[in-house]
Amino acid sequence: MVQKSGEVAARPRGRPRKFDEAEVAERMRDVFWNKGYAATALDDLVAASQVQRPSLYAAFGNKRAIYLRILEDMRAESIDGIETLLAGDGPLPTALHGFLVAAAESTLAGDEGARGCFIVCTAVTEALQDADTRTIAARYVADADRVFRERFERSADELNAGVDPTSAAAIASAALQSLAIRARTGSTHEDLVRIADATVTVICGQNSAPPGPHSP
Repeated sequence: MVQKSGEVAARPRGRPRKFDEAEVAERMRDVFWNKGYAATALDDLVAASQVQRPSLYAAFGNKRAIYLRILEDMRAESIDGIETLLAGDGPLPTALHGFLVAAAESTLAGDEGARGCFIVCTAVTEALQDADTRTIAARYVADADRVFRERFERSADELNAGVDPTSAAAIASAALQSLAIRARTGSTHEDLVRIADATVTVICGQNSAPPGPHSP
């Protein structure tokens, strides 16, 4: 875990903190998400957290430690979300289409506009120079591939002719990352749903994307 790297200060003894760490981390996450790592100053994090700088340092460490902690939390949360939305033994096209549409709608959310995926839209820029960021981002990609592959292995008979679970997982992961980038660069809900439709067709075969209120 990121917290074991030594960058996050241990919880000091004494009076219990008067703030909720999860809530504070969420506020700081939104700053990184909107501005990116490089453009985020520690003063921005202090202002968003509504916590005094010494207390923030004591709980989370410096700016880089804060970011790595949030990045790891978002990696775990994102993978849990994929697993949850793809769980069950219903028809694969329905499950996959529902997941991709939900992912598309998530990437369009944001208090300052569509902000995509936290990992894709903040970590990729930093990964070249920061080994810890690169490691977490790589784990996210590998874990997403694994979750997709395991789901497709359970429903291998529903895959398109010539598509194996490993290839299907790579396609689904690529589509998921593309949704984040397209949302961040101005694609509409309808644009993203078309990507979802096309992805299901490639993986599961022609006319496999189920019609519904989200489809054009």
